[in-house]
Amino acid sequence: MKEFILTTTTSENAILVGLITPEQNELKSKEYLDELEFLATTAGIVSVKRFTQRVEFPHPVTFVGSGKLQEIKAFVEDEDHAVSLVIFDDELSPKQLRNIEAELKVRILDRTALILDIFASRAQTAHAKTQVELAQYNYMLPRLKRLWTHLERQSGGGSSGFRMRGPGETQLETDRRIILTKIAKLKEDLKEIDRQKAVQRSNRGKLVRVALVGYTNVGKSTLMNLLSKSEVFAENKLFATLDTTVRKITIQNLAFLLSDTVGFIRKLPTELIESFKSTLDEVREADLLVHVVDISHPAFEEQYEVVTQTLNEIVKERKPALIVFNKIDAFSYIEKDADDLTPSGKENISLDELKKTWMSRLEENCVFVSAQKKQNIDELKILLYQKVKEIHVQRFPYNDFLYQEINE
Repeated sequence: MKEFILTTTTSENAILVGLITPEQNELKSKEYLDELEFLATTAGIVSVKRFTQRVEFPHPVTFVGSGKLQEIKAFVEDEDHAVSLVIFDDELSPKQLRNIEAELKVRILDRTALILDIFASRAQTAHAKTQVELAQYNYMLPRLKRLWTHLERQSGGGSSGFRMRGPGETQLETDRRIILTKIAKLKEDLKEIDRQKAVQRSNRGKLVRVALVGYTNVGKSTLMNLLSKSEVFAENKLFATLDTTVRKITIQNLAFLLSDTVGFIRKLPTELIESFKSTLDEVREADLLVHVVDISHPAFEEQYEVVTQTLNEIVKERKPALIVFNKIDAFSYIEKDADDLTPSGKENISLDELKKTWMSRLEENCVFVSAQKKQNIDELKILLYQKVKEIHVQRFPYNDFLYQEINE
């Protein structure tokens, strides 16, 4: 799989390119590029310059207009900047990718390729590696015309040992068939993993299942460590967690299972959603969703909406949910209108005043905490206990619940 990771692990300078469109205003474009820069930093890439262009829609041939492309080219060709990579904030079509690379003469990545590369570097278990490899192959299949030289050394036959290239067959056709064979094999591997995971979930007995969900880097793993007193890997980078971790939690003698899942992100590649189906099954089969939100992030409301919309696509049935607004210790927000939460440039307001906006409608279904500083964790535990108890009572006879409390 190594030959399919498009970026390198060594630090290199890159340009970031985004668009301002009627659907994506200047403020939103800046937020997206901020996130793209965070993604680049996670991948070990240094952002040295940003280019944006105001257009009605992306150019079908070069994404940006010809004038802007020449402006980017001039910056790339300036040796003082030492730019070896240009990253675009949206997924590029194979045609756009080829044309831009031919003009700029440096490596080109789009947002999808960058996210896939980060996933590849983060994958630790065989399960995660298989899922990432499948997503990479699905992404690369329509782009073989540009990338076939990466596969040339494999054209002798692959792992099965026989020559796959037939009479009169082009290198591109050979490479396409090799990848399709690999995709089919990876899908079979994932089916077997899915069966194993399903057996594991069925063996968990009557315990209520709770799943931590949320945008990437909102503190789910830190919260998991705090509640379970375990050591799930957590750091201030995007996609620190790829594999689902499940821990047994006990609050006031009531036990339940808590799972930490992969984080979501804006413009999440469809290849990843499909490949990580078995990981997302933990979300589908959960009895209660704990949606963690980084309230210190300037765009936390949009992140909340992104996760909510993605969950609606993944989970067809409506599930009980608890909203945890995390990182209140880092909260610093400028005053906003209660309905249109757009920065107005006024003085800072308190967290209590912010609660009077749309969050007040969540009533007892939300809590404000700091997992890092362990603030309001007791309140979170009380709410969790109440939610889990409600589900348990509904599912099992009430005397069974009393029996469990007495005997545990």
